[in-house]
Amino acid sequence: MTSRNPRDSRLRLVSPRSLAAAPRAVTQRRTRRPAPRPPEGTPPPAELARMARTGLSDAARVARWADAALRPGRDGANPGGKGALSDATAERAAADLGLTPVQVRADWDTARLSGLIEVHGDTARPGWRLRAWSRDDSAVLRGWVALFDAWSLAYPEPTDREPAAVAEVVSAMPQVLSFLQLSAGPVPVDQLLDLLGQRVTELRTERCEIPYGTEPEPAPEPAEVPDAPLAPLLDWALHALASVGALTYGEGQATLTPLGSWAVWVKLEQICVAAQSPAGNIEQSAEDMLRGCAQLRPNAARAEYRAWLAARPVGGAVTELIDAARGEDALSRGLAFEALRVVGAPAEPDVRAVVDETPLRPYALLWLAEHDGYDPEDAHEVLTRAESTWLWVDTAAAVADHGEAPLLVRHLESAVQPTVPALLDEVRAVGHPRTVQVLVALAAAHPDPALAKAVRRAAFQVHTGGS
Repeated sequence: MTSRNPRDSRLRLVSPRSLAAAPRAVTQRRTRRPAPRPPEGTPPPAELARMARTGLSDAARVARWADAALRPGRDGANPGGKGALSDATAERAAADLGLTPVQVRADWDTARLSGLIEVHGDTARPGWRLRAWSRDDSAVLRGWVALFDAWSLAYPEPTDREPAAVAEVVSAMPQVLSFLQLSAGPVPVDQLLDLLGQRVTELRTERCEIPYGTEPEPAPEPAEVPDAPLAPLLDWALHALASVGALTYGEGQATLTPLGSWAVWVKLEQICVAAQSPAGNIEQSAEDMLRGCAQLRPNAARAEYRAWLAARPVGGAVTELIDAARGEDALSRGLAFEALRVVGAPAEPDVRAVVDETPLRPYALLWLAEHDGYDPEDAHEVLTRAESTWLWVDTAAAVADHGEAPLLVRHLESAVQPTVPALLDEVRAVGHPRTVQVLVALAAAHPDPALAKAVRRAAFQVHTGGS
């Protein structure tokens, strides 16, 4: 279902409180609907994670090399401009790893798209998924799904096709993938081409809708989307999906891999990889306790925080919570500051000490504002526009990692910017390390083809360092 006016990019303004409350919204889940079971024959999660680790092993290898070689202060620690490897760094990595520079660049891009590497300015550092790579199957699967969502960025677009036609095919591919998943076996490419043609026709029809109150004016068909053959673009899309391990493609047919079939099912059922059960949180570390509380409603989570805090000295508990907030998981960061709200005044010196740390600054400023007497509805006023935008991206990263697609779409409404173009411009400017993944996930989730296309284009520009 799409907007009646897909080209209207205005955002519906909502209460600014929604921005500050968004981290809480991530934890609100509908518990009455039983979790659907995957289709019969789907491998268990441990086997899926093994497949994902195998498919991303080269990217993980480059990420570990970057962790060791590109840390601040190391000789040659600059990875290159805007997250791309410089020639010297690529050649150094190739020599160290026994690869070619081309292979290193490809693996580097894969590592970035899957969240194994994050780039802060000119400094590369491992993402939280790399830290959890060997012990956390859910982190591995989230990383692979992030790469799956970004399949159109992971494989070069055809240079001899109109960008608008490429965007149409990208928008239409979810229906093609759904058909492949339901078919549960090889599907002739000719059949997929017919389905793609039908979906592209639907997208073009939806774009021709006229906004209410606008007089139609005779005009020729828009030249931005020429009626070009779709077969070469379908060939590109299938090769791109095969490159990320979502399907196999050859001999005139395509078949989803077990990972690809599972990922499409996850998207169709809007299932997220949930945190572990909260049982026994009182004995857990801060990070594990926060992950265990991720499924709880705010009141139940606060009760868990109180019990956890009561079992240990306040000073050590606050230090542990702030250390957890410094991690790469944005949901844990938001929940850590919720737990610090339960601590109250004893946490003030520690919170005030981290206001100059970029990832923690918006959370710390909101905490201090509420502690100083601001109404929670007005606390957002202490944030600059850039800090609010950083918090919006960080919260979107938490939703993308742990939430459902509709929640990510609703999160778009909490942005302080009045239009989608303004939001995208400012999101690019703040330089959040998860910007590409957030935009790709938002584009995959949003039902409006025109808006999804704009968001996907912004993700591509950030990924390539373009403008």
